[in-house]
Amino acid sequence: MPLSVAIGHATHAGPRPRNEDFVGMVTPGEPELSSKGLLAAIADGVSGNDGGREAAEYAVRGLLADYYATPDTWPVTQALDRVIKAINSWVQSQGAVRKELAGMATTLTAVVLRGSFYYFSHVGDTRLYLLRDGTLTRLTTDHVWDRPEMQHVLTRAIGLDSRLAIDHGMGELRERDIFLLASDGVWSCMSEYDIAHQLTQLAQGSIDAVATSDALVGAALGAGSTDNSSALVLRVDALPQENLRDALSGSRQLPVPPRLKAGQTIDAYEVEELIHATQATLLYRVVDPKSRRQLVLKTLHPDRANDAQERSAFAHEEWLAKRVVARFFPQVIVPEQKNYLYYLSTWHAGRTLQQMLDTGAHFTAPDAVAHGIKLARALGALHRRSIIHRDIKPANVHLGDDGELRVLDLGVAQSGLEAESEANAPQAGTPSFLAPEQFDNAPASRQTDLYSAGVTLYYLLTRHYPYGEIEPFQHPRFGEPVPPTRYRPDIPLWLENVLLKAIARDPTDRFETAEELLLALEWGAARPLAAPSVKPLAQRDPLLLWRAVAIVSVVVNLLLLYLIAMR
Repeated sequence: MPLSVAIGHATHAGPRPRNEDFVGMVTPGEPELSSKGLLAAIADGVSGNDGGREAAEYAVRGLLADYYATPDTWPVTQALDRVIKAINSWVQSQGAVRKELAGMATTLTAVVLRGSFYYFSHVGDTRLYLLRDGTLTRLTTDHVWDRPEMQHVLTRAIGLDSRLAIDHGMGELRERDIFLLASDGVWSCMSEYDIAHQLTQLAQGSIDAVATSDALVGAALGAGSTDNSSALVLRVDALPQENLRDALSGSRQLPVPPRLKAGQTIDAYEVEELIHATQATLLYRVVDPKSRRQLVLKTLHPDRANDAQERSAFAHEEWLAKRVVARFFPQVIVPEQKNYLYYLSTWHAGRTLQQMLDTGAHFTAPDAVAHGIKLARALGALHRRSIIHRDIKPANVHLGDDGELRVLDLGVAQSGLEAESEANAPQAGTPSFLAPEQFDNAPASRQTDLYSAGVTLYYLLTRHYPYGEIEPFQHPRFGEPVPPTRYRPDIPLWLENVLLKAIARDPTDRFETAEELLLALEWGAARPLAAPSVKPLAQRDPLLLWRAVAIVSVVVNLLLLYLIAMR
């Protein structure tokens, strides 16, 4: 479903002879709606000269036209900043060329709704409000002198100075959010309580957006407004599914939090302890202040705060985590406010398979089958969403105290939407669990995930790797895997055959899908798989065969030369 927004606007000159306010919006179709978003803007020309109306109209019209001409690769705030600064230069030049327009200036407040985020840019004393869940929040700050008798005098405006400082902001969109762009003729005569009352009627569906904007302007005039009064109202009726572009855009705007200690808070979430730390990321267990339930907060390491590639990878991980809504994965929790780069997910008491192995846990064949069935179902859920995990191993498989198995860490997962540089990293993951073809730079696939799952179950039972342990940066030679019964004679033959098929060196000999692995484990001894056939040397290792042929040929030739010499 595309972004759906109800819009209404109203403007009135009031007691003034001329209306120097100007409002405008663009509601494009696809693909512009997804790539650039919906843009709405309001401007209030500075009175006292003939150029106020012209400056306001040009600022809004210029922004609405030029914003959609900026490159799609630019972040929203960058595009708004570039266009508004260009408009500022033009307004200044007009005031210098035409005497009757000298000193022309205008305020400007603009908001872009794109995907699941909103972005705004602001200069002057027009305002942007957000009504969410009955609470009204002013998102902009007036650029006026901080003295009671000077609060009508602007310190920033388009055309006022050649060096224009613009306020920018962004946040996550939610359905039923209501935005109000208002000139000072409206907000100066109405309390925030009265504004919220009018917008709440729109939120409740009592009146529509057009009637709401008319009511706001009418209320301001009725309250004695002596200025031009304008209001532009937007109600978000439906949100599209968040796309990766929005996630990446959001990651560029938010700061990385400092390293946190137990007892500290971040966006009201209280830190209990640091769970896990790597060179790139930190995981904390935190407590929700309202529900008091424990959650996991994952963020970038402060040392990686300025690493654009790490930021993109983290945003991609969060985006994927939101897509995998199933019991086999921790579920992402959306915070009420988010001022830092992190994401929250559900906390589950329990341990990973690796933690259990490290404490001496013994897994029986029935244990391995039960865990393998759940792991196959989890991989099937990922693969149906076109996600390749790429790092299945005991440390990333969690057994909860509730008996549920959950797959962790989508940090190196692929969805097919990554940058080419990220997609071309076939050896991301843990070497001993990587499929043989990945060491020859073959891309990750569903079958490489199934291979890793097979090695995970093999290691669970034997504490050995089928082809031996592989060190980082090593390029191993893969021979025949060691049958797991060599380490554990109690493993049933049918289970050994399933494991050997999962970890086959040749991808064509492995299971094609997670569902195929699942059936093999569920059928078990009732419908056992045949033992893998021994391939001829020519198929198993052609290079070794030709080396053997060459050696035999040399030996035969030397023998012939010896016989000839003996005659």
